[in-house]
Amino acid sequence: MGTMKETTAVYPGTFDPMTKGHFDLIRRSAGLFDRLIVAVAGLSPKPTRLFGIEERMAMVRECLEDDGLGNVEVLPLDCLLVEFCRRNGVRAVVRGLRAYSDFEYEFQMALTNRQLASEVETLFLMPNEEHSYITASTVREVARYGGNTAHFVPPSVERHLRAFFEAHPEQRIQGGAVGNTGAFDR
Repeated sequence: MGTMKETTAVYPGTFDPMTKGHFDLIRRSAGLFDRLIVAVAGLSPKPTRLFGIEERMAMVRECLEDDGLGNVEVLPLDCLLVEFCRRNGVRAVVRGLRAYSDFEYEFQMALTNRQLASEVETLFLMPNEEHSYITASTVREVARYGGNTAHFVPPSVERHLRAFFEAHPEQRIQGGAVGNTGAFDR
């Protein structure tokens, strides 16, 4: 009788902040693989980033803890994704596709990664339809205007958003939601 190989996949991203769509893909990927690594990118070309890598990793870990996902670990991504895969014995990369507009970029990245490391496969998953329109950049914008983010992010992430804007009111965009319509007015 042969031995079973443990299947490990990586789900990379900036997760700034982690959305319900991200978490849907984490939950579903955790059910497909023996082990899932959520690789949180430390460097990002996005100038509108809110959280540093440590806080983004903490948010992902809190969501995992809240959901009881024991086969998922969170690691920093500080190199090329294919190098990360080699270092961690990963042969599958999970990427999310929300809409057709995501496909071109993701397809180019998958082909580039295949050229760099032919042993690493990229798998595309679509989030649940109710989360397919959510992007982290939209969440950041809604939060900056003081809008309600509860429909877009897990509760622990919403707490981090609230704490961030309480500590950094200069990051708010004036003229945002007023009264009890804002996410942080509860």
